[in-house]
Amino acid sequence: MADEALFLLLHNEIVSGVYKSTEQGEVENGRCITKLENMGFRVGQGLIERFTKDTARFKDELDIMKFICKDFWTTVFKKQIDNLRTNHQYLAFTCGLIRGGLSNLGIKSIVTAEVSSMPACKFQVMIQKL
Repeated sequence: MADEALFLLLHNEIVSGVYKSTEQGEVENGRCITKLENMGFRVGQGLIERFTKDTARFKDELDIMKFICKDFWTTVFKKQIDNLRTNHQYLAFTCGLIRGGLSNLGIKSIVTAEVSSMPACKFQVMIQKL
């Protein structure tokens, strides 16, 4: 329980801090989103290393995506992926988190998010072939 609260507080403060720097004119909005996505990427890489250190190698990309959607997401957000409630400010970090996790599992990808109606959000993962 404490780990979940700490992660949510940290996540909230990271997003809030980066957006405050935009409001104060220190950083433009596009850079703010890039910075959040890069932070999420690095966190995703680290979490995947930790979560998969004792697991067998994945057979293919489908197994990796199943792991990301079920185990990884549930461990990080304590919610099933189809029930996530978020807002648009968190999406850059979360896209980076997913992309970083996939990167550390050997999949180069582009992750985008779309909010068609609050509080729902759709993530699209496009796998890039090397």
